[in-house]
Amino acid sequence: MLPREILEEVDQIAGKRKRSFFIAEATREKLQRERFLKTLEETQGAWSDKNHPDLKTARDIEQYVSDKRQSYRKRLKRITMRSHPRHL
Repeated sequence: MLPREILEEVDQIAGKRKRSFFIAEATREKLQRERFLKTLEETQGAWSDKNHPDLKTARDIEQYVSDKRQSYRKRLKRITMRSHPRHL
């Protein structure tokens, strides 16, 4: 049983015919969020500056992320080129 005001609002947003789908999706999102929070709690303290001195400053982190993005782009380009070679 759900409170009437919640069902009415869901119906306004999703429509009565899509009520179950909307509620299922909302539940999935909530479960995913809860699993994420549980993982954060369980892994608290696993990361430390001592173990990762290369990522102490904001600039270090920005450089790391930039490098990762660049390597992903290169990899994606290689994969794409293999999958769809150009015929000249």
